[in-house]
Amino acid sequence: MAEAVALAKLHTAADVDRALGSAAIAGRFAENDLIRILTYQSGLETVEPTRASEDHSLQPGTSAWSKFGIADEKEEH
Repeated sequence: MAEAVALAKLHTAADVDRALGSAAIAGRFAENDLIRILTYQSGLETVEPTRASEDHSLQPGTSAWSKFGIADEKEEH
């Protein structure tokens, strides 16, 4: 909150409030996150925070593990 108060001296209260709202929605409260969000949002009329859906995840699937523990037919003979 100290960072928000300091930023309110340099930016409008509405801009800082909007950045705080975006930070809360995105769960971004690390050091310098608020100033980065505020800088990104400056000059934009509206900003909607977005999160990547599961359809666009970089997390690899589990299909590679589907046969884990199943003996290979070649090995059984």
